[in-house]
Amino acid sequence: MMGQEGVPIVSLRGIVKKFGDFTANDHIDLDVYGGEAHALIGENGAGKSTLMKILYGLLEPTEGTIAIDGTPTILNGPEAARRCGIGMVFQHFSLFENLTVAENVALVLPRSENMKGLTERIRETAARYRLALEPDREVWTLSAGERQRIEILRCLLQNPRLVILDEPTSVLTPQEAESLFETLDRLKSEGRALLYISHKLDEVKRLCERATILRLGKVVGTCEPRSESARSMAALMVGMQFADVQVSGEAQPGAERLSVDDLSLASEEMHGTDLSHVRLRARAGEILGIAGVAGNGQSELFAALSGERTVADDNAIRIDGRPVGRSGITERRLTGAAFIPEERNGHAAAPNFALSENVVLSRHSTGGMQTSGFILFDAARAMAQTIIKSYDVRKAGPDPAARTLSGGNLQKFVVGREILRQPGLLIVNQPTWGVDAAASAAIRQALVDLSRSGAAVVIISQDLDELFEICDQISVIHDGKLSEPLAARNTTREEVGLIMAGTMPEAASAHAH
Repeated sequence: MMGQEGVPIVSLRGIVKKFGDFTANDHIDLDVYGGEAHALIGENGAGKSTLMKILYGLLEPTEGTIAIDGTPTILNGPEAARRCGIGMVFQHFSLFENLTVAENVALVLPRSENMKGLTERIRETAARYRLALEPDREVWTLSAGERQRIEILRCLLQNPRLVILDEPTSVLTPQEAESLFETLDRLKSEGRALLYISHKLDEVKRLCERATILRLGKVVGTCEPRSESARSMAALMVGMQFADVQVSGEAQPGAERLSVDDLSLASEEMHGTDLSHVRLRARAGEILGIAGVAGNGQSELFAALSGERTVADDNAIRIDGRPVGRSGITERRLTGAAFIPEERNGHAAAPNFALSENVVLSRHSTGGMQTSGFILFDAARAMAQTIIKSYDVRKAGPDPAARTLSGGNLQKFVVGREILRQPGLLIVNQPTWGVDAAASAAIRQALVDLSRSGAAVVIISQDLDELFEICDQISVIHDGKLSEPLAARNTTREEVGLIMAGTMPEAASAHAH
């Protein structure tokens, strides 16, 4: 097989990492050869990030050895890893918004680097690997794809032999992702190795020759992704088969449950995105998806629709025909609406509160949780147990703190808390972000079932696979403007990707100005 000749660039043997009594990595063996892309796949909590941090020198293993070119090596920090030819492109960008591309690159290079010479090196390296970048541009003016190119460029300027990439396409359009793959193919052709972490298994099949599967901190198998299906790899990751999401027939859209007209709202963030003349319709029995690259106004739109931020024109937002633009979140809940924000811990749930107390947080006014200002904790505990049972929420103890749940289990709890109200309108931001495949399928099925029962569901998501799987209509938010919806069954990821990148066709932008 390609790339498996000679001595591996990196060889891990018996790697163990413990945090107190918890074992994050349990005797892991892994070889990565020059010229290959090797995927590391597994559910959240499988130990992938811990292993990568060990390989990049951010953590020291409790047991085990790391060999570089066959020589046992101690990586006691990222600088040591870089000296050994290991580079890493992180999922979350570590860039200073008000500095230029060149200044951000200079921050990770030796101080002896001359800025004038660096600008030329940036231009040459960017051209060689087709990383279109302007060294003098300030980062806050750049798209997510351009920002990621900076991270890749910073890594390549250190001439790595092994590049670790953690969820590199999570904020990219399909076109940007394909451009990234062309760059990565070029790196492989030069004999460099790639260690690729992604939950997008179709990408793993496209790029990688081998995959190592982790589950609960252990290696549970290896495979050749190109001879597997995405579904068979997902089953290996979770250790079981799980049901496909069932979307029964075409939606039968009914009355408008959410109407938004000419909604404009200035962002409260320094480099946030202002909403501009947004118009949308969400109908009973239908799921409307809102696609977009991160940072194009998604959080501002959710805040406006949920009532976390109000607007001067009461008629700008109507729920079941009732003007609510000036109404807060509790008043909107009383109209039959429910809301699920992107951030689980700290926004959707209070991490140090028990699950029963987290029920009260969003259902105090709509769920029989209080009388005359007194909280009915028995009712709250009973409702928490109903949610836990209905959504298969795995937990330790009868009523634990929200922070003790895994990301997927907390998300199932938050989704269940809102859906079991049977709201007429549900607005959810990133419903399955960072959630494992089995939990994602359960959440998506719950959203489909709610819509088919007569609710209007609005899903804001960066995951195009998710939107195309369950949505009836898809709009795109770009630079605070919302495109006209497209029927999901009559459009493609490429068409949506072009609108995400700002090339908005006339038909799509007719109501966005």
